[in-house]
Amino acid sequence: MDLTQPTQENVEYMIEAIKIKLKMATAAAMQASSFSVDQYEDIQELYDIISSKQNFSISEVEALVSELGKLRKA
Repeated sequence: MDLTQPTQENVEYMIEAIKIKLKMATAAAMQASSFSVDQYEDIQELYDIISSKQNFSISEVEALVSELGKLRKA
C-alpha cells in the first residue's frame, strides 16, 4: 500500500493498523470513517510512531489515543 498518497482508503488503513497495534479496548468506538483526509499528515505521523515500536507503556497508549481523539471529525 502506498501511504504517500493522502486518500481516505489510506486513512482507514492506518487507523485500523493503529487500533490493532495498540490493542485498543475501545476499538469499536474508533471508526476509521471518523477521520478525514484533511488530517492525513498527522495520522501518518502517529502511524509511523506506532509502527516503529513493539511495546507501549500505559501512559504512551493513553497519549496516543488522546491524540487520535483530537484528530477525529467533529
